[in-house]
Amino acid sequence: MERAELMRVSEATGCAVKRGGFVFLCDPKWGAKEAAQFEALGKMADGMARPRDGWLCLPTGGTGGALRFTRHDEGTLSSAAAGFCEYFGVSRVNAVDILPAHHVSGFMARVRCAATGGTHLPWEWKSIEKGNYPEMGKVPDGWVLSLVPTQLQRLLVAGEQGLYWLHQFRIIFIGGGPVWPQLMEDAALARLPIVFSYGMTETGAMVAAQGADDFASGDRSSGRVMPHVRVEIVDPETGGEVYRGETGLVRISAGSLFRGYFPDARGREFFCTEDLAYWDARGGLNVVGRRDAVIITGGKKVMPGEVMEVLRTSGVFTDVAVVGIPDEEWGQKVVACYPGRAGARPDMRRVESVLHGLAKYKWPKAYVAIAEWPRNAQGKLNRAALIEAAENALRR
Repeated sequence: MERAELMRVSEATGCAVKRGGFVFLCDPKWGAKEAAQFEALGKMADGMARPRDGWLCLPTGGTGGALRFTRHDEGTLSSAAAGFCEYFGVSRVNAVDILPAHHVSGFMARVRCAATGGTHLPWEWKSIEKGNYPEMGKVPDGWVLSLVPTQLQRLLVAGEQGLYWLHQFRIIFIGGGPVWPQLMEDAALARLPIVFSYGMTETGAMVAAQGADDFASGDRSSGRVMPHVRVEIVDPETGGEVYRGETGLVRISAGSLFRGYFPDARGREFFCTEDLAYWDARGGLNVVGRRDAVIITGGKKVMPGEVMEVLRTSGVFTDVAVVGIPDEEWGQKVVACYPGRAGARPDMRRVESVLHGLAKYKWPKAYVAIAEWPRNAQGKLNRAALIEAAENALRR
């Protein structure tokens, strides 16, 4: 893909903002806080020399809430698109795109289609929630769709029309957040062409993915490494690779790797994430959580994802997250947060009935209903905002 073509794809999103020699993809729904952060970065871009590389800036807030932009260009994103096509054995990508254009998953759907001469069919998620599905004709290499777990959950309960629509796809990619066991089971029973994947804005979207038949055969990992990428699992202290089955940090090198966080240019050849993962016996990547999300309570480590999965099996929560809140006695205490009006209480008999398989120190010491649930359209939870809301609620 040439620079001029990538520029056209960027401008076609309707959310591209030029500042200096840079192009930023911006969320039109940003509030005053994010707008102020962007304006400060934009002023910085106005005073910088026109960059040769890393001129296209894609937003990433991670899970901490602070606005950042990753620097990409035609080189990094072409590498990502080529690796995708080689891995899945397609020469043309045709995508129904229901994710926001400023988000890496939605944007890369556009890039892959443009780079391969495929069809890009944008559609509003709100329209799908109302039962209005796009009509898709037959195309070479079939259609693909990317969903976050909460979208998949809603489509599974939408009735026969939703399932019929989903079965028209060659591949349904699931990423952007943790997938709970019940959702996996429901998707398997529906015989959907699910492919779990792993990636991030820094890598131009996915760097690992299942094969087309892996999910149906019982694989529940994030799949194997794609051809344009090298992924290592390393010890957090030494940086050395760990043995298969051992948990460590995900370290990535790739042609699709970003050029740095604006305004800085990346000088390293690899990117060490905060994601904890391990390789299984089949060579699949299994992501277990984030290092910066681990809760230390009474000197013992608690992985929030483990507790969250157990809580979901109670059937009490429409959504749930587990965080660590500072505590004088325990250092941090385990707190479960869920959407709901302030002061609401879950059915504790049902909740405690599923917790007995966990060590007692992993049990939440408090349950907090959060009225304004800080999960975005891509399934990302703003943990900083969630912790702040939980702390405020616990002080009342």
